[in-house]
Amino acid sequence: MRLSLRHTFVLLVGFASLLTSPLSGQERTGVVRLQVVPDRADWAYSLGSPVRFRVTATRDGHPFPIPQVTYKVGPEMLPPAEEKTVPLPGEGLTVQAAGLREPGFVRLVATATVEGQEYRALGTAGFAPEKIVPTVPEPPDFDAFWSAGKEALAKLPVDAKLTPMPESSNGRVDCWHVSLQNVGPDTTGTSRFFGVLCEPKGEGPFPALLQVPGAGVRAYRGNVEMAEKGIITLQVGIHGIPVNLDPPVYEAMGAATLSGYPTYNLDERDRYYYRRVYLGCVRANDFLVTRPRFDGKHLGVTGGSQGGALSIVTAGLDPRVQLLAPYYPALADVTGYLKNRAGGWPHMFREEKRRLAERIAAIPYYDVVNFARRVKVPGLYSWGWNDEVCPPTSMYAAYGVIPGEKALLLALETGHFTTPEQVKRVNGWLVDRLTAR
Repeated sequence: MRLSLRHTFVLLVGFASLLTSPLSGQERTGVVRLQVVPDRADWAYSLGSPVRFRVTATRDGHPFPIPQVTYKVGPEMLPPAEEKTVPLPGEGLTVQAAGLREPGFVRLVATATVEGQEYRALGTAGFAPEKIVPTVPEPPDFDAFWSAGKEALAKLPVDAKLTPMPESSNGRVDCWHVSLQNVGPDTTGTSRFFGVLCEPKGEGPFPALLQVPGAGVRAYRGNVEMAEKGIITLQVGIHGIPVNLDPPVYEAMGAATLSGYPTYNLDERDRYYYRRVYLGCVRANDFLVTRPRFDGKHLGVTGGSQGGALSIVTAGLDPRVQLLAPYYPALADVTGYLKNRAGGWPHMFREEKRRLAERIAAIPYYDVVNFARRVKVPGLYSWGWNDEVCPPTSMYAAYGVIPGEKALLLALETGHFTTPEQVKRVNGWLVDRLTAR
């Protein structure tokens, strides 16, 4: 490669600056952590009581003063009640905020810049969250609507097509790419529902677990780990496309035809995107319960975010489901923003006001809260209070109306992610319950 005279000059100047710039004998950078925590260990407060947040910074694990930190505090996901920029001393900063007189959450978000790097942290205080009441109404014909959908689905043969996946299989588990027939995007026509089936080798019989996906468009390889524990698993996609394609295919769809899919046709109850998805999860169970080595009884469902929502939806729609383990469920009490409080992902009522009346009329048929009212089987639910994708207000609105046996595994400081400890506890619970005889 030939360099021009101009490029050569720039290189020489740059090299010379390295030689001539002053260097001290020792310079320091480090791992900076900004942290916000409420002053109560359980982050929980009684209604009306104030909350004190501690804002601290450390570098390499030791207290670290920052010239300026900006904090915003107020009800989660809503405009802040207070915003200030102040110095952050090494010993930290205490911010007192007014509590809530109604059940909900107060959140403090802190931001700072250190050596050109931006840092952000948040902490969330809960006020009687177990008493949060949903804002979404329950349609009187909710059950009739979904019964009609399941009847339409039952008229279609499963028409399962299986293709071996040797790249996912191993000495203990066999895997297949699966295509199933499903209802169409409205009350007419058909579509396909795809996933990856993993079955333990051996005579069985085995329990079964449906794994439903978080939001997005991607490939899947199957839940081999749980299959190795003696459970038939079916990990599904929701978009009516194969789940074994090359990554660029999903990237292109996610940026184009499937961009914004959570609100597609939201103003038309019978054509909303999730109608086919919810019924597709029932169709996945239609397939699982017909596997020759299924034990005929133990069927569970699990997933996170959108998958947490689909876990609750599937358990509410399908009486064959015996247990569920949702992480941070989405699509719950999404009308919260219309009542001046946080609503669930995808936050379609936070700023979007187009065709509002039609959307408000349709969404109660799809909101997770109304499926949660119909979940009568045991469930282990898990989330954190710092979640900004699926606000805890929305998740508690659904959790509070579940009539079945339930337990909540909290990882308070987590946002929209899981810790290894959470996953170990939840998977252990699933294995114990599914393999019980």
